[in-house]
Amino acid sequence: MIYKIRIILDADEDIFRDIEIDASNTLEELHNAITQAFGFLGNEMASFYTCDTNWNQDEEIALFDMSESGSDVRLMNETFLEDLLSVRNPKLIYVYDFMSMWTFFVELADIVKKEDGRSYPNLLFTFGEVPDAPPEKKFESERTEEDENEEYLGNYDDLDFDENWN
Repeated sequence: MIYKIRIILDADEDIFRDIEIDASNTLEELHNAITQAFGFLGNEMASFYTCDTNWNQDEEIALFDMSESGSDVRLMNETFLEDLLSVRNPKLIYVYDFMSMWTFFVELADIVKKEDGRSYPNLLFTFGEVPDAPPEKKFESERTEEDENEEYLGNYDDLDFDENWN
């Protein structure tokens, strides 16, 4: 079977690519198709993450196992698309280049029969120009300088310091 997948860059503007790929391919092959479709060199670290229907990140599936102990990290070259993506679980998160954090939403759009004479993976459609730098993100745990000043420099009356503490 062939998976039709839409890969959307996490950005304010609409930037996406539609790819056809064989369900028996590995996540590493999908990783290669994504990097080529978006014009990346493909020489940076990357990971896929399973997620729920609301895009809440779950298990990591890494390009390489970087742990010293050879942990139980799932690897892209050992994980097949058909074992991960389905109509019931159509979504993944893909992060490319951990220094820049290019983040993509990967969603299974359709499952079709293989066409004779067509090679896969196949780039079906492109929309939008990839920016020179990844879109900036504000993570939930990030605080602004104003937040910091309000919380930490605001009111000292509640700190229970004795006036002559030294």
